[in-house]
Amino acid sequence: MVTVAELVRVVPSAPARRAFLKDHWVFGAALALGAALRLVTMLGYGPAMWFNDSYQYVSVALHPRPDPIRPSGYGFWLLLLKPFHSFSLVVFTQHLMGLATAVLIYVLLRRRFGLPGWGATLAAVPVLFDAYQIQLEQLIMSDTMFTLLVTGVVTLVLWKRRLSWRAGAVVGLLLALTALTRSIGLPILALVTAYLIVKRVGWRPVVAVVVACAVPVLGYMSWFKAANGKVAMTNSDGLILYMRTAVFADCAKMRIDPRKELDIALLCLDKAERKPFAQWYLWGAGQGRNDGTAPEVLHRLPGKKFDEFKNEIAGRFAQRAILSQPGDYLATVWRDFMRSFHWDRPRFPDAKTFNAYNFRANLPPERLPTWSSYGGGRADTDAFMYEQGPPETKIVHPWADVMEGYQKVFFLRGIMLGAILLIGLYGIAVRWRTLGGPVLLPWLAAFGLLLAPAATAEFDYRYVLPAVPLACLAAAITLRRGLRPTSASASGPTTARG
Repeated sequence: MVTVAELVRVVPSAPARRAFLKDHWVFGAALALGAALRLVTMLGYGPAMWFNDSYQYVSVALHPRPDPIRPSGYGFWLLLLKPFHSFSLVVFTQHLMGLATAVLIYVLLRRRFGLPGWGATLAAVPVLFDAYQIQLEQLIMSDTMFTLLVTGVVTLVLWKRRLSWRAGAVVGLLLALTALTRSIGLPILALVTAYLIVKRVGWRPVVAVVVACAVPVLGYMSWFKAANGKVAMTNSDGLILYMRTAVFADCAKMRIDPRKELDIALLCLDKAERKPFAQWYLWGAGQGRNDGTAPEVLHRLPGKKFDEFKNEIAGRFAQRAILSQPGDYLATVWRDFMRSFHWDRPRFPDAKTFNAYNFRANLPPERLPTWSSYGGGRADTDAFMYEQGPPETKIVHPWADVMEGYQKVFFLRGIMLGAILLIGLYGIAVRWRTLGGPVLLPWLAAFGLLLAPAATAEFDYRYVLPAVPLACLAAAITLRRGLRPTSASASGPTTARG
């Protein structure tokens, strides 16, 4: 039994509490203001905001299954919260995830790298105050959860100079959740494993990371095989790569002979038929859309869009296009990669997708789409069933007006993100003897998260945001010698070198 004396020893004394508040008041104030902005968002755009992908996640929560389009981890999170029948609760947890991401940045920079409070807070500012980050948290989407998970992975790996096998197991489990939330999580596993090997942490932590990640992922892949007949995470990797390459693929250069390769030849388009953005090749008339959008090329092949046959044919087409036109592929990837670094946010890929990331206070009442889902339900009725009431976004003034005006000014511009990445790259360069030191992992993760969509799918503004906290970590670690206080009152031990 715990005694009163033991409880007294656990509770911090008044001087200790005052010292804590004095040491962390800058971040505390920033965190409170960030929370207030999220409260205003929930008041102005409740119960939640919607994106095209949102309805498939809701479908997974109502009809649990391994989804053929994307990993179902976020759908399972919605399933866990389903008994509450509240999308408001869902986005509330996502706002907490956004704030938790900022806390991880701050704590890591203070305790592990010895930055002063204002310096560590500055690194967390984009997560706390970027209007697009806050808006993404209000969407029924997986990106906020993914951002927290990947930031948690990097935080644990960098927390101590030597990683124990127990900590490695936790890292592996977080990586498994990351991969089950978004497919890019598996390449992050490869990055973390390579980093640990290069840093010579020993074989036990590396094995613990790989095994702890592999068990849940392989379990999910086995379930996927039972449901879809194939050991995989999705049936969409080939289709998504196809849409990436279709914008430039020239079947004459690919030397496709329709007499021998009719299945691949059916995906060919004349130059005049091509569209300027990749998503049309996958979603032109997908999921039963009846909005007048032209049918995309995949309808030429028999069967459902996301079955194994179409995925395999589309993947073969994409590989041929890349090998036959490497210059065109690299130019396309480069063009999309550089979209992350504009001063403004040019409208891309189309008005509907672009507007889905904006607070707009003067919209007519929203009507949810009626397309069918792969789970057998329908987008609008599934959302109603989950909420047990009207799920459409309700715009409430003046809160919605506040966030619309806020978003016009307060966001991390692309050119600023480019500068942050360059600072991190400099930090790697000056630490070349130690292969970049602790800067290497967050910087490579941020760079990879920006490059992967451009290389495998298409640029999308929501894909930029998960890279921001990692880029800020890399830059802050690079600059820590100039920011570190010289007095003995600096908070926490400074254990990082190089």
